[in-house]
Amino acid sequence: MKRIIRLVFILIGAVLGIVAFGIANAALGFVPNSGKLFLLANVIASVVFAIVFYFATDPISKHVATNLSRFEKKISKLPAANLVIGVIGIILGFLIATLVSNPLTKLSLPFMGNSFFVLLSILLYIGFGYLGWKLAFKNSDDLISLLTRSRQEGETEKSDTFFDRTNLTASPKVLDTSVIIDGRILDIINTDFLEGELIVTEFVLEELQHIADSSDDLKRERGRRGLDVINQIKDSNKIKLTVLNKDYKNIKEVDAKLLKLAMDLGAKVFTNDYNLNKVADVQGIPILNINDLANSLKPVVIPGEKMEIEVIKKGKGKNQGVGYLEDGTMVVVEDGQDLIEQTIKAKVTSVLQTSAGRMIFVRAEDV
Repeated sequence: MKRIIRLVFILIGAVLGIVAFGIANAALGFVPNSGKLFLLANVIASVVFAIVFYFATDPISKHVATNLSRFEKKISKLPAANLVIGVIGIILGFLIATLVSNPLTKLSLPFMGNSFFVLLSILLYIGFGYLGWKLAFKNSDDLISLLTRSRQEGETEKSDTFFDRTNLTASPKVLDTSVIIDGRILDIINTDFLEGELIVTEFVLEELQHIADSSDDLKRERGRRGLDVINQIKDSNKIKLTVLNKDYKNIKEVDAKLLKLAMDLGAKVFTNDYNLNKVADVQGIPILNINDLANSLKPVVIPGEKMEIEVIKKGKGKNQGVGYLEDGTMVVVEDGQDLIEQTIKAKVTSVLQTSAGRMIFVRAEDV
């Protein structure tokens, strides 16, 4: 990299040597403006300036090489969509620079000709190109979000007039830490009920890594389980998993970052987190909650239905007992505190359904 940079400086020095000699010769008239002597003088000036630039720019070359290496590493971590938008910004900047610089290159100054304006045009290209990159890249997330929404609206309008199964595409799903650690997503994938692309971000993987490195045994086990689940999903041929190297430095909380990413990508969030579920509902972001799915698959229980339940412990409320169905659903037995360790026949009085789970309230028939 350093050699290439020094070669570029040598070429710049050679060009500047020719330009400098042309300006000096026009002012002082060293040699005629044609012939072998003029050509030889240009070559000598070019070589002298190239040598001067070669030695004078050695520390600059090291600094530029270091910065370019950092820039290359930073660019390689950026999402492809953001890079494309940044390149489009550069192209637009060059187009504006072309419109501005074309009239300038036709101007000239005494003794200098149009050399000054040519250099000014080069600076304009660099400046407008950089400005186009910065503006486009800074607003790339908003542009991606806008394009995604426009595409989805177009597909919706098309589906209203004509149904074509080949045009159906499943929206991407962003995984949060809780659903990865839970692990039941593997069972859903293996049953082929899940379609589309699964996305896990670098900051979620970092959170899992921190949990896996915890001094607490339970947290460490949960973190390692989450990392194992990611590897199993990655090895599965039933669905595509994408590790997205995208972060929002101005947002600190992982949940807020996930919601922002889902909005930008037009994706759904896969979670078991009750609080994240509620925040996403407020912001209008689609949520896939495995607990909701599990609850919807449980047998429906209606008030008045009878069941047998074993009361195994005391409840939180006054005189309440607690038992569990085979699927883990909690059953609260009214006036069941004295029936602990007994299997009773009971009648369902009410059912409480939430994203955190389902609770069934019953009353013993013989109480």
